[in-house]
Amino acid sequence: MICPEEKKTIKVDSFGHRGISVRHLNLRINGNHILKDISVDFPDRKITCIIGHSGCGKSTLLKTLNRLNDNIAGVEIDGHVYVDGEDLFGKDVEVTHIRKKIGLIAQRPTPLPMSIFDNVAYGCRIHGIRKKNELKEIVETNLRLVGMWDEVKDRLKESASSLSIGQQQRLCLARGLAVQPEFILGDESTSALDPISSRLVEDLFVELKKKYGIILVTHTLRQALKMADFVIFVYMGKIIEMGSAKDLLEHPKEELTKQYLSGIFS
Repeated sequence: MICPEEKKTIKVDSFGHRGISVRHLNLRINGNHILKDISVDFPDRKITCIIGHSGCGKSTLLKTLNRLNDNIAGVEIDGHVYVDGEDLFGKDVEVTHIRKKIGLIAQRPTPLPMSIFDNVAYGCRIHGIRKKNELKEIVETNLRLVGMWDEVKDRLKESASSLSIGQQQRLCLARGLAVQPEFILGDESTSALDPISSRLVEDLFVELKKKYGIILVTHTLRQALKMADFVIFVYMGKIIEMGSAKDLLEHPKEELTKQYLSGIFS
């Protein structure tokens, strides 16, 4: 999580895996400065948790990483976000291509109004996969990956809305994984779930980091301590402190971080 001086290439961690590099990112909405000179590296095959008080810019930062803030009225963005050496805000960048690399799991499940099977297959069809046997294999593989295959294998033609909310969130994760992203973003992705479903999704993220880089926004310090390899503390749109989860959560250096962790503000 050490952020070096300005680079034109992505950071590569000590295991040789690729990651996301953010350099001097600023975001304003109608002149209101939301993200302030953000520079940070997100390593591959690790879980990075972003923590901070409500309204501090956590979700805005997360959504900027796959350009979901582009269409907000009055938004202005400057700075750089590099993925595989490619600047997300470069002139010739194709946004669909970027979003395939970086999938987002929202706060509340967002199943599409179609069958369980078609939810998982949807993104693959958009990207040109049409063969039935190939789609069947992709659907089964990714439903197994999120621990749902045995629960739904006889219900694949049913509407996704028939699933419980916890199953819907895992379905959304399977849909995101089906297009083979490099990074998974989670925006408070367990906050709407019951405790059992929440633990299932947390355990899934820990297992999935063997293959993917994962960046999670969370209000739950217990969750960050349980899952995170790295933690970033954001306050009023600025990164105040970042480091290993154990160091930052148990031995914070900055006074604002200490106050947040002790519950003085939230």
